[in-house]
Amino acid sequence: MSKLLRHVLILLPTLVCFAWGANATVEVPDFAALASQLKPAVVNISTAKTIKPRAPSFRPPQMPGGNDFFDEFFERFFREAPQSSRKERSLGSGFIISTDGYILTNDHVVDGADEIKVKLSDGREFKGEVRGLDSKLDLALIKIDAGETLPVAKLGDSDAIRVGEWAMAIGNPFGLAQTVTVGIISAQGRVLGAGPYDDFIQTDASINPGNSGGPLFNAQGEVIGINTAIVAGGQGIGFAIPVNMAKQIIPQLRDAGHVTRGWLGVTVQALTEELARSFDRENAHGALVNEVIKGSPAEKAGLQRGDIILKYDGQPVKEISDLPRLVAATQIDTQVKIDIFRDGKERTVKVRIGRLDDGEGKDAVSADKTGDTVLGMTVANLTPELARRYGLEDLQGVLITSLAPDGPAAAGNLRVGDLILEADGRTLKTVKDFEEVVGGMGSKKVLRLLIQRKSALVYTTVTVK
Repeated sequence: MSKLLRHVLILLPTLVCFAWGANATVEVPDFAALASQLKPAVVNISTAKTIKPRAPSFRPPQMPGGNDFFDEFFERFFREAPQSSRKERSLGSGFIISTDGYILTNDHVVDGADEIKVKLSDGREFKGEVRGLDSKLDLALIKIDAGETLPVAKLGDSDAIRVGEWAMAIGNPFGLAQTVTVGIISAQGRVLGAGPYDDFIQTDASINPGNSGGPLFNAQGEVIGINTAIVAGGQGIGFAIPVNMAKQIIPQLRDAGHVTRGWLGVTVQALTEELARSFDRENAHGALVNEVIKGSPAEKAGLQRGDIILKYDGQPVKEISDLPRLVAATQIDTQVKIDIFRDGKERTVKVRIGRLDDGEGKDAVSADKTGDTVLGMTVANLTPELARRYGLEDLQGVLITSLAPDGPAAAGNLRVGDLILEADGRTLKTVKDFEEVVGGMGSKKVLRLLIQRKSALVYTTVTVK
């Protein structure tokens, strides 16, 4: 060993202490003890699904004058030929949440399975029975009858976790039973586009195929999440459903086999800084209502398009993803207070929440066009011909027919074929209406538009430089 290397090794502890501070200590959980304690409550799940053969699609080429004989021959041949089904098998994980054998896992692990086998940490296997499924949260509740009291994983509080704290995953990755991985909480509130209630915990504790449905523990040995997703091709990026979301629906899965959610009856979009300024708001917190469904609880309560929802039943709505989760968790027929911002003022409306499955034109005038150099686009009155071309029947407004590539409208992500329904809160019926709004902008630099794009209503802003 060289003299220089010996000096480095001697000084290394001193350098570490200097970096962390003389009195700094780093507490590392006893992962070996935790793993030993927690493994008995974690199970491996194997499933089999029968895949039926596809109907044959072969047809002989047509012959002049027809070929009824061949058609009948081939039809009889394929109908009478033996068709065999096959079994598709998959692996997943889960964890026991009650001493009598209820197990929580992912919906995609067991949905459609003909056979479910649950293997405990001691090697014993039992037949699993699905008791409840919820595809929206990707959760499932299954039951085994072990004939004895089973060890249980304690459910923690996922709202109390902090980014940077320790996390441990136990599961069945790639069929390797009872695998333990350790990392930290990398982020919270991740939205992956998996569904309307996305709110994933991100962790760098290794999550791989087969970990689905398994528990993510904190350093106290409490379940804080259900491992459910990975980034394809990513390294060290896994996602878990917060356990508090699961705790809300477990009783319904157990008692009814499905989940009933609250329904407000609005569609909302994120409130950008530009949109917030156009509504004279100082910050972009809240959910902007861009459509109120006819006959919905929201319409009956008087909510309107353009309202900004600030609080729901006393809970702040800071991000657009907050609102669907809060509404879904509300008991049916409950009256809640919703704080909104409308016409420059905050106000409160009372809404009686419905059940989620409760609900799931005029001829235009002349075809006049106008070219707008301020916004960099051309608009036209919506004629029946234009309405048919762009799939906008039974609507009214002004249609964007062309865009300057470097203009403000193009920079605002407007597109040819977008139908402008409102400009700065004014309903548009003709090009003249639009010209009056634009002409009255004065020194104002941001124009707020409500557009119809295919079947979606979207608020956007155009900034005039």
